[in-house]
Amino acid sequence: MTLRAAVVGGGIIGTAVARHLATEHDAEVTLLDKEEHLAAHQTGHNSGVVHAGLYYEPGSLKATLCRRGVGLLQDFVQRHDIAYDECGKVVVALDEVQAARLDDLHARAVANGVPGARLVDADGLREIEPAATGVRALHSPQTAIVDYPAVTRALATELTAAGGRLRLGHEVVGLTDTGTGVQVTTTAKGARDGDEYDLVVVCGGLQSDRLAGLLGEDRTPRIVPFYGDYFVLPREQRDVVRGMVYPVPDPRYPFLGVHVTPRVDGVLTLGPNAFLSLGRESYRRTLPVPADVLDVVGFSGFWRFAAGNLAAAVRESRTALSSRQFVAEARRYVPALDTSGAVRGTRGVRAQAMGADGRLVDDFVITGTDRVVLVRNAPSPGATSALAIAEHVVAEALARRAA
Repeated sequence: MTLRAAVVGGGIIGTAVARHLATEHDAEVTLLDKEEHLAAHQTGHNSGVVHAGLYYEPGSLKATLCRRGVGLLQDFVQRHDIAYDECGKVVVALDEVQAARLDDLHARAVANGVPGARLVDADGLREIEPAATGVRALHSPQTAIVDYPAVTRALATELTAAGGRLRLGHEVVGLTDTGTGVQVTTTAKGARDGDEYDLVVVCGGLQSDRLAGLLGEDRTPRIVPFYGDYFVLPREQRDVVRGMVYPVPDPRYPFLGVHVTPRVDGVLTLGPNAFLSLGRESYRRTLPVPADVLDVVGFSGFWRFAAGNLAAAVRESRTALSSRQFVAEARRYVPALDTSGAVRGTRGVRAQAMGADGRLVDDFVITGTDRVVLVRNAPSPGATSALAIAEHVVAEALARRAA
C-alpha cells in the first residue's frame, strides 16, 4: 500500500524531505507551504555558506549530518549544474587570547573529519588571504558557497518528476491525529475538513513551535527570532579576499559576529549581526508584529537568557544601531576593504530555539510519533545538512511506523 505523506514547509529541509520520500520510498507526497514560492524564509535569507563542520561537538547530530550533507549536496549540485564555489574559509585570531581558542576549534575540525583543516601563523594567513590580518588562523579549504534557493527549486523539480504535488499558498492551520492518520487543514480549504495522510513531517522553521502546538505538543523549545543584517559591497571589492574571513567564536557570546563572505553571484557581503527581531518574518525595518512580540515577552526562558547575556546585547546593539560600527567590525579582519560604498542587503531572521531555562538549543531536535515527525530545531548548518537531514528524518519516521 502506497504511503500517503505530507510535508509542511517549503524551505530547503522540507523540500529535501518531500523529495526523498517521493524518490527513494515511492510515497505519494504533498509538499505544503503558505508562501507562493519556495525558500521564502531562512533558506532565501542567508549567506549561502556550505559549512565544513568546524564548530560542532564531535558525535553530535550536527557534526554527523553536516559532513554527510556536504557530500550529498556536492553530488546534487553537480547533477543540476548549480553554482558551487569551494573558496575556502579562514577563522582569524586578532590576538593571543583568540589564538589559543583556535586549538580547540582545530581539534573539533579534526574529530569531525573536516578535509584539510589546518592551523597557520600570521605568515601562513597572508599566503592564503593576503588582505587579511591576524596573529593566527584556522584554514578550512573546502568550506564553500552555493545558491540555496536554486538547490531548493531543483529538489522540487525532482519531487514533482517523481509524482509529488507542490501546494504553495496553503498555510497549515490544523493538524489532528485521528488515530488512523493525520488530518491537515489549510487556509486554502476554507472551513472544509482537511486531507488525511498516513505520515506528516513538519519542517516549519520560524513557525515550528506553533505548528507543534497545533498537535497539542509543548511549545518549548520556543522559537525566539533574531535578525541578522547584511551589507553588500560594490562588485569591484569582491577580489579583495579569495574566500571567507571569519572571527574566532567567543564563548562569552551566543552568536558569532560579523564576517566577510563572498556569494556565488559575485558580490561580497558583510554580516550578519544578531539582534532580537520584533517579527518572525520581518525582513525589513517594519513595525513590530504584536503576536510575535508577545510570544517572546511572555516566555520566561527569554528573560533568563536576557539576564545572562547583557554583555552580548550591548555588543550586538552597536552593530544594530550603527552602520559605521557594523562595517568597521569587518575591517578589523580585512583592513583593505573599502566599505564606503556598502549598502544594506537582505536581512535574515534566525529561528532560534530556546529552552525554558534560557539556554539556546544548539543541536538539531526532531520529535514526534509514528504518524507525525516534527523538526523542532534545525539551526546552522541546517541548509548544508538538508539532504542528510532528509535521510535521517525519513528513516526515523519509517522506523517508528514499523515499530
